[in-house]
Order: sequence, then structure tokens, then C-alpha cells
Amino acid sequence: MNLLIFSNILLWVVVLIQLAVIFALARQIGILFERVSPVGAMISDAGPALGDKVPALALPNLNGPGLTLGRAGGRSQLVFFLSTSCPICKALLPALKSIKADEQGWLDVVLASDGREQLHRRLIEAENLEAFPYVLSPELGMSFKVSKLPFAVLIDKDGKVAAKGLVNSREQLESLFTASETGIPSYQAAVAGMTS
Repeated sequence: MNLLIFSNILLWVVVLIQLAVIFALARQIGILFERVSPVGAMISDAGPALGDKVPALALPNLNGPGLTLGRAGGRSQLVFFLSTSCPICKALLPALKSIKADEQGWLDVVLASDGREQLHRRLIEAENLEAFPYVLSPELGMSFKVSKLPFAVLIDKDGKVAAKGLVNSREQLESLFTASETGIPSYQAAVAGMTS
């Protein structure tokens, strides 16, 4: 009887140790995945090409008066496409707030999406996004051929596409600025030895 109790306790100890090891390995796989993810934004060939002039689009703004994308007026625009149901989009909102504050001398950060206005108004309130222009326009996403989120487009002060791509981290978001400054469209292009 004592041997049966001892073996049962020993079995439970082994099971608990295995669960701890599985949890630790799963955590390490997650950390490894973050470390080996692409450094720069993943460029998309769809939509306007780098260097193309963006047609001046007059768009409604949920947070104020309408705005025009692609205007040549001395200020660049970062258009961040998001969804109310996208957890990565929401995780990048603090980075966008920081970029908006840090780069306010030359850059306007514009949030863009489509869908039901009520859901976006809830997101604006929940995440304190009242300071951002917030465009709700399916035509805008179609004109840039946005198929996956979060996606960002950097429009330079002359109204041309300076950089664009799928962004899943702050580093990938900031890589758009590097691409614009260096003329190398993406990290992948730099590794391949290409320039724009």
C-alpha cells in the first residue's frame, strides 16, 4: 500500500516537472520567434510603388475636420492602417503615440481603417486616440491595396510614397523612416544589395 502511494506521488511529481519544462520551452520558442522576426517592414508590391505620387485624397476624419492625404505641403504623413479587432494594431498604438510626439516637427500620423463607425469611436475613446486624425474609408485601403494589418505607408513632404509595408513591431514601424532616409526600400532589399 505504501509503495502504491509513493509511486502515485512520484508520478505526479514527474508530471508537474514535465509541465514546467513544456511551459519553459514554449516561452523560449516565443522569445526566439521575436528575435528572428524580420527587422524591417515587409514590403508589399501591391498598390502605389515607392516614389509614386499619391493622388490627393480628401477624406473624412472622425476626430475633426477632413484631411487630405498626398498633399505636397512640407509635411510628411505616416498612414497606419488598423482594425478594431487586431491585437497587434492595438499593441502598436503606444509606439504611434510616441512617434507622433517625437516627430511632430515634420510628420503627421494618420490612423486609417474601414468598418462600422461605432466600433472605431469606441476604440478612439478606449485608447485615447482623439489627438490623431482617424480616417474611416474603405476606398483608402483599396487604393493602397492593403490586404494584411497592421500596414503603414510613409508619404513624403512632396506627396510621394517614401516607404510602406506590413509592420508587426515598433522596429518595423521605425524601419519605414530608415527606408525613406537611406533610399533602401527594406531590410530585405539591403541584404540582397538592392537600392531604390
